[in-house]
Amino acid sequence: MSTPYPIKLAGEELWLLPEKAIYWPEQEALLIADVHFGKAAAYRSLGQPVPQGTTASNIAVLNTLLSTLPCRQLIFLGDFLHGPGSHAKATLAALAEWREQHRDLPMTLIRGNHDKRAGDPPASLNIRVVPEPLLLGPFALQHEPDPHPSRHVLAGHVHPVYRLHGRGRQSLRLACFKFGGEISLLPAFGAFTGGYQVERDESCRIFVIGDNEIWPVS
Repeated sequence: MSTPYPIKLAGEELWLLPEKAIYWPEQEALLIADVHFGKAAAYRSLGQPVPQGTTASNIAVLNTLLSTLPCRQLIFLGDFLHGPGSHAKATLAALAEWREQHRDLPMTLIRGNHDKRAGDPPASLNIRVVPEPLLLGPFALQHEPDPHPSRHVLAGHVHPVYRLHGRGRQSLRLACFKFGGEISLLPAFGAFTGGYQVERDESCRIFVIGDNEIWPVS
């Protein structure tokens, strides 16, 4: 696992992970947004030439985090499966094998828009599925970045990326965390997910991910 970057948010310490996740030490919780398991398989089922091995790559990163961090819960902030085509036998078999390796770890999925299309994960994966928001401590854990009346929102869905500009026309587009006054965004965890460019202003903090490190944007 790469070196975490600790921050304070809503009175809690959170660790930003270069693996595009958040670890919450107080709750011993790993927060993951937008894995989109089976997205490549869904595209291939439509005849699109897309990379293979994304499910294995995502699982490998998850295994590294779970073997390194003291976790007593894994929470997915929506979009566990990408779509109906994600129920390919190979994808579900890989997920079943992975779940068996962590069979005693409680896992929760906050249902996202893609989960509504894909359907909930198979019951055999033993993942609790709940609607948003999931209230935990000072946070409303959600998929959609909608404000909550009394809690700070941690959400996914947007797949935030930030463009760093160099000299001339040089620029670099990197996955990022975006922390606002009421709503904060996690990057998409999945290896084949794309991204939406966000901008920085005085009301937010942005941390980009590059070279397996977290970098604050000043």
